[in-house]
Amino acid sequence: MVEPLLALRGLTKRFGGLTATDGVTLDIAPGEIHALIGPNGAGKTTLIHQISGALPPDDGSVTFGGREITQLAMHERVAAGLVRSFQVTNIFQRFSVLDNVALAVQAGSGSSMAFWRPAAREAKLFREAHALLARIGLADKAASTAATLAHGEQRQLEVGLALATRPTLLLLDEPLAGMGPEESERMVQLIAGLARTCTILLVEHDMQAVFRLATRISVLVSGRIIASGAPDDVRRDNEVRRAYLGDEVPSAAA
Repeated sequence: MVEPLLALRGLTKRFGGLTATDGVTLDIAPGEIHALIGPNGAGKTTLIHQISGALPPDDGSVTFGGREITQLAMHERVAAGLVRSFQVTNIFQRFSVLDNVALAVQAGSGSSMAFWRPAAREAKLFREAHALLARIGLADKAASTAATLAHGEQRQLEVGLALATRPTLLLLDEPLAGMGPEESERMVQLIAGLARTCTILLVEHDMQAVFRLATRISVLVSGRIIASGAPDDVRRDNEVRRAYLGDEVPSAAA
């Protein structure tokens, strides 16, 4: 049996009288795209915060690559290979697209954090940044100011910033949020390509995208995992249909 890359055991977070995550136990296998779905308020983002280190759990543990990381800070988890993107785009709006990625590459490489002058001198750093831009489909936007990018392109750039840290596990928190059909399709293709080099935990409300991309799906409702398995199994699960999917779940042929 393959050891999980990420193992959550009894993960619980309370805010006063509200239990946002309630004893969540979940395994993420190496190489999979694992989708976490559920209604608004189910606790998905709180769970991602606990996995990434943004929020400490009240109970339970997080193990990554066989090492317990429950007490590690977010930057320590990033250094270990566990990296996340955010629901709200988080980029340097005034910098060029290339400079955004170059700074992320520099930070991820452990090179000098006195950004401006060292980054301008490191040819290897910029070669890697250009390669990343090609990978995320923004090579032709390298010289553009990040603020001038369309919404979908800014989300692509944010994924590029996460990739610059060389993640083993990439947490994508609603990467398709606010996108039109063409932008969504580009992001779906990007995520599918990323799965060749890293494991992905995907939080997303677009069920068409989820059922196209995911190798496994877990359903979180009221802070608890109510189902976890292959997409076809989740699609047929009566409890999942009642609690979340209803009649809007894509058919197997979609």
